[in-house]
Amino acid sequence: MTILHISQPVDGGVARVVADLVRGQREAGHRVLVACPSGGRLAEEAAAVGALVQDWPATRSPGPATVAEAWRLRRIVRAAGPDVVHLHSAKAGLAGRLAVRGAVPTVFQPHAWSFAAVDGALAAATLRWERFASRWAHRLLCVSVQERADGVAAGVHADWAVVPNGVDVRHYTPADRRAARIALGLDLDAPLAVCVGRLCRQKGQDVLLAAWPEVLRRVPRARLALVGGGPEEQRVAELVRGTAGPSRVRLVGDAPDPRPWLAAADLVVLPSRWEGMALAPLEAMAAARPVLLTDVPGARECLPPAEWAQSVVPPEDVTVLAARMAEALSDPIECERRGARLRGHVVARHDVRTVVEQVDRLYRHLLGAGPAAGRRRARIPERI
Repeated sequence: MTILHISQPVDGGVARVVADLVRGQREAGHRVLVACPSGGRLAEEAAAVGALVQDWPATRSPGPATVAEAWRLRRIVRAAGPDVVHLHSAKAGLAGRLAVRGAVPTVFQPHAWSFAAVDGALAAATLRWERFASRWAHRLLCVSVQERADGVAAGVHADWAVVPNGVDVRHYTPADRRAARIALGLDLDAPLAVCVGRLCRQKGQDVLLAAWPEVLRRVPRARLALVGGGPEEQRVAELVRGTAGPSRVRLVGDAPDPRPWLAAADLVVLPSRWEGMALAPLEAMAAARPVLLTDVPGARECLPPAEWAQSVVPPEDVTVLAARMAEALSDPIECERRGARLRGHVVARHDVRTVVEQVDRLYRHLLGAGPAAGRRRARIPERI
């Protein structure tokens, strides 16, 4: 097959999902193209595994430039001649569906609903668009059953598919905690919570920092590391200064490889306000570390049911978050046991190789099945 992935954003979890799909599809012998803005990790990683990368200048949010962005995409699709177009996240879903309008078998993967990320009139407008544009996607691919249920409840009518996110369990493996802490210059014995994620409202680092003083009251030797960069880096830094200061909270910044921080952690926390199915908890569990997640789409589904009581808290509930963090950090031996169990769960349920196989079957079903399927091409619209 010839597969065209279109993505904006180009960093963070969405970009990692796309890069993993591209890698697996190239290993399977497919011709793979990626259209995305330059400057992020996605273009570099896709090119490294043999994908043809097409520069698609596009902002992260919709605006007056969206029509021009869709026009550029239409030209890219025409030149690529793909069997399948796979659109990732809200902006690519907007511009891509405007550009293609169902003329080529199209998969749209929201990676968390755009109307859950905004409020008021913008949320209403976004929802109206998703309801309308679903006619231009041959499959609407969700990463969790809850994400699909939220779409159905919002009135989005589509041909649905669910493929949970996965991670490369050969890449994220258990590592020695002491060696990792020595390498990172960390206290060898202090209980350590780590949050890996883009510094933005979605990921909820402000909620985590609001809970942190109570965690310190209960576990005075605890330390916190925030791993990631993003648009709210300055605001988060101000919140750190207003809580316990840099002696107790470390702002790591953007880390190309989070594995040393996962290895060093006793507990990995992700206090998100919304998700589809976050990758950071899957990576942490693959590294044999326990997690604490907010009860957003994908959270319970990435965990075994026996872990729900310990590992899931209500979104934006500072009191419960602080209590669960303090409880976990007070018992590092139990954290070690939980991490070992969760590693086995992720290996069995969330290996990225299984994800690639499931997406491949979805494509082939769209194209009529068989290795030579899908060479039928419709005409790309002349106008946006």
